[in-house]
Amino acid sequence: GCDSGIGHALSKYMDKLGFTVLAGVLNEKGAGAEELQRTCSSRLSVIQLDVTNPAQIREAYRKVVEKVPDRGLWAVINNAGIFGFPADGELLPMADYRQCMAVNFFGVVEVTKTFLPLLRKSKGRLVNISSMAAGVPMGKLAAYGSSKAALTMFSAVLRLELSRWGVKVAVIQPGGFKTNLMGTKEIWDKKQKNILDNLTPDVKEDYGQDYILSLWNYFGPMDVYCSSDYSPVLLDVQHAVSVKSPCALYTPGKGSYVWLCIASFLPAGMFDYLAKGMYSPGKKRTEP
Repeated sequence: GCDSGIGHALSKYMDKLGFTVLAGVLNEKGAGAEELQRTCSSRLSVIQLDVTNPAQIREAYRKVVEKVPDRGLWAVINNAGIFGFPADGELLPMADYRQCMAVNFFGVVEVTKTFLPLLRKSKGRLVNISSMAAGVPMGKLAAYGSSKAALTMFSAVLRLELSRWGVKVAVIQPGGFKTNLMGTKEIWDKKQKNILDNLTPDVKEDYGQDYILSLWNYFGPMDVYCSSDYSPVLLDVQHAVSVKSPCALYTPGKGSYVWLCIASFLPAGMFDYLAKGMYSPGKKRTEP
């Protein structure tokens, strides 16, 4: 997940620290991959890697083994992810749920399973980039949040299982950061149209077309809370990869730790009251 956003910044950061970086990208001929090759040291290599493509995962494994035959592989950092369209869980097409799970969860699982023999040999590190949404129920994020929650539990289980091999597992649950995860307005328009085209008449009537058309504005106000400074995430990943005893969970970013605590310890009714006040985008549908 190094084409853009956190993964792109992390590749540059780790290269600057002197690590040998093998940066998996969705498009090895894209602008993000080209920039990494142009601006980073010769220690960094770009590898074509669509995490939903088993053949590309196997080829990436072969290339990694070729590049680190003697020193071995110290860490795998799973960062690839998609956000999907922000909409009520009932409105989202099943294809959106499947796509989020394919990239955010099953892709991570397959990459991890493929590379674990190398990590067992090195007694290295597995670092999975999850999300605050994995532990904090957030309206309009049923597909994304569910996929990240699955990733977080997968990481916790592997942390227990891999300890016998000396492999340390850490999960990063960042708060709000400005990345390209949500895509462009054009992509959102297409997804919005797909939702409208596939809704049954009764669901469309209950929610109202105006409400559905307002959904793309959902994260407009979030720009105020999202940061363009990725350094909290980068420092946490560096810590997870470098120290003798890394933390099991890192929560970089504004509000991430606080909201995870609120969601974990507050009674559900109190949490729901707070969460409903967080966002009020567009026209609200009429309550039954």
